[in-house]
Amino acid sequence: MALHLSQLANFIVPGLGIAGPIIIWQLKKAQFPDLDRHGKMVTNWMISLLIYSIVALAITCGIGMILLLPLGIVGSVFAVMGGIKANNGVFWKYPLTISFLK
Repeated sequence: MALHLSQLANFIVPGLGIAGPIIIWQLKKAQFPDLDRHGKMVTNWMISLLIYSIVALAITCGIGMILLLPLGIVGSVFAVMGGIKANNGVFWKYPLTISFLK
């Protein structure tokens, strides 16, 4: 659960929401075998969100600016939903995620 919710640390310290989940994943994946799947999913989501944000910024002259707010909201909602599911022992695949890590 902490792995998913640590993405929200970006609201406190920019960049911590990216580094935090990766650090937790790398330090604890040997201790908690199921954490490896969650770590890969969160990392895939963060990479996907970055790509979507870059595309939205690239088309800022038009509809791109409108997409940035929903992307921020979706990023926060998915982190909370993933944390709740993980706390309940369920692996949840983030919608719209591109699978870079398998």
